[in-house]
Amino acid sequence: MLKGKITGLRAVERTDLPRLLEWRNQPEYRIFFREYRELGIENQERWYISKVLEDEHTRMFSIVESETGELIGACGLCYIDWLNRCADFSIYIGRDNLYIDDDYAVDAGKTLIDYGFQELNLHRLWSEIYDIDEKKKKMFEQLGFVHEATHESTHWTEGRWVNSWYYRLLSSESHAFKNG
Repeated sequence: MLKGKITGLRAVERTDLPRLLEWRNQPEYRIFFREYRELGIENQERWYISKVLEDEHTRMFSIVESETGELIGACGLCYIDWLNRCADFSIYIGRDNLYIDDDYAVDAGKTLIDYGFQELNLHRLWSEIYDIDEKKKKMFEQLGFVHEATHESTHWTEGRWVNSWYYRLLSSESHAFKNG
């Protein structure tokens, strides 16, 4: 298990799938996800097998509370490009409808960044979010990510087009969070 100050990142277990599915299907979360439709357990099973167990370009984790071991969210590095050493950074906290907060999400995010740069030797982490996602904007700033581009009218949600914001963090810009 990868350990932060208040969270741990552990392997996604099959027993986590129903809870993760429940969280990712919440309409108030789905407006922020690329996969906008509600998914069933069969979809979740296929994702688990194809991405979590078999895909060498994905590293997904269940986020747990350190003290209790309780499942509280999920995060991962997706679309890993091993040649160019970059990956898409993804995270959410499902427990208590937090989605993104200043405590669990930031702590787990720091741990995931350390893992990406220190363990996987990645050079660049990136993320696409929608401009309506104020909580993730704030979190990315707290983690040291830089807003580097905006693509206009990329995502249709709630009867309107929203923009995509692209963030990046280079290994040379990252603070070592593990001890700090």
